[in-house]
Amino acid sequence: MTATEESQPGAASPGEQERPGYARRWWVLATMTVCLLVVIMGNTILNVAIPTLQRELRATQGELQWAVDAYILVFAGLLFSWGVIGDRIGRRRVLLIGLSVFALGSVMAAVSDSALELIAWRAVMGIGGAAVQPTTLAVITNVFPAGERGRAIGIWAGTAGIAVAGGPLAGGAVLEHFWWGAVFLVGVPVAVVGLVAVLAVVPESRDPSPGRLDVPGVLLSIAALAGLVYGIIRGGGGAGWTTPGVLAPLLGGLALLALFVWLQRRSAHPALDVSLFGNPAFSAAAGALGLNFFALLGATFYLVFYLQGVRGFSPLESGAALIPVALGMAVMAPLSSGFADRFGAKAVCAVGFLLIALSFVGVQLLDQDTAVWVLITVLSVQGVGMGTVMAPATESIMSVVPREKAGAGAAVNNSVRQVGGALGVAILGSLLAGVYAARLGDAVDALPAGIRDEASESIVATLEAVRRVQADGGPDVARAAADLVGPAREAFVSAMHVTAVGTAAATLVAAVVVLVWLPGRRADVVPVTE
Repeated sequence: MTATEESQPGAASPGEQERPGYARRWWVLATMTVCLLVVIMGNTILNVAIPTLQRELRATQGELQWAVDAYILVFAGLLFSWGVIGDRIGRRRVLLIGLSVFALGSVMAAVSDSALELIAWRAVMGIGGAAVQPTTLAVITNVFPAGERGRAIGIWAGTAGIAVAGGPLAGGAVLEHFWWGAVFLVGVPVAVVGLVAVLAVVPESRDPSPGRLDVPGVLLSIAALAGLVYGIIRGGGGAGWTTPGVLAPLLGGLALLALFVWLQRRSAHPALDVSLFGNPAFSAAAGALGLNFFALLGATFYLVFYLQGVRGFSPLESGAALIPVALGMAVMAPLSSGFADRFGAKAVCAVGFLLIALSFVGVQLLDQDTAVWVLITVLSVQGVGMGTVMAPATESIMSVVPREKAGAGAAVNNSVRQVGGALGVAILGSLLAGVYAARLGDAVDALPAGIRDEASESIVATLEAVRRVQADGGPDVARAAADLVGPAREAFVSAMHVTAVGTAAATLVAAVVVLVWLPGRRADVVPVTE
């Protein structure tokens, strides 16, 4: 190969062409996107089923948030360990293990009899998902040469956007014809396809000098995150932010998190290489991804309540309404890699966050009878903004770590996504619940005293309480309960507007972070000739 050929964008060196899997790298990428679809759809498919779960399992608002966050927290806590395990025993083998565990957890979640049982099996699904998602990125990083890696990661990130829409849409279609548990079975055949494809085309790869597992660090990180999320959910649920039941887990979680970071800095085999965060570009990219998913998962959580509780959409219709978000992400994630090469990750990510903030300002336009085209426009802008951020931020993270440490880099990349998402559901969900209960106020007194607290938790809980009263109570009680529907919907819209303002503020902070610390356009590199 000549010096001119070596300088061609995307050209692979002879050494890279000899790496296992290079010749079939695009088939490997296709397989990794299938695996990614499995674990992301396994999370997002639950979104449209949340109101149904509240009715069928009599789940509280806090239990609903835990049904989402149990998966995310276990996922985030085990990412580092699975990254190290993949570096040690082989990433192909870890993919096979993860897909199998995920499929098992999905089947058991489908037959759960209670909210607590569902939460437990969702945690098992998180164990499998934690093995799969970072490993897909590590395999891509290992198989693709540097010149093609940005494009491949853009496609990988775009797949996440497809899964964001595919999950709710598939869940809504299933709920039209089957019971709620069937939403978890959708991913099982896809997982089987992924297993077969991994066996057929994915080469084995590992780190020649892998690190050791830090089991205490993993357990400490899970305990810290669980304490924080529990305190946030409980405080937002009306327990009172200064009560011992809220302050203890919050302060305990923060203390455990500080201890975790302190121990990781001194460990010879850390679960999280915190020294990576000493690089401002790495920290800014990680923060950008975390805030991106904070907004995405938190907003999806409350938008489903708006669509089904306020607008009266069916699960299928609400899943279809979220398609603009996913299409925007799926289209822009691959394109944003090219934009980042041309204009720099700093400018591209900042524009993305400004678009996200604009979309949440646009949420103020949504009320009980807003035209559908307004909703589609707002969600499309949100999806385009999120897709614009995902690929450049991911590439910025992965470019910092060497190829043989791709598992660890991918674990950090995915952990900040999951932690951001978990905190988005916890914080924004709790803010929504608190404002809704306050806005609803004494109007809930139209219901019997025994169900008022439960009915104040969410718009779906209120409407279900009204339905039960109308079915079981006398005509006077039923008439009074029916009069609550209008105020409840107004209260929820008001609470959603407040929550959207908080989300917009978080994304504006992210825009400032990337403008200050993320690198600008890369300088053109002129090959040195001898």
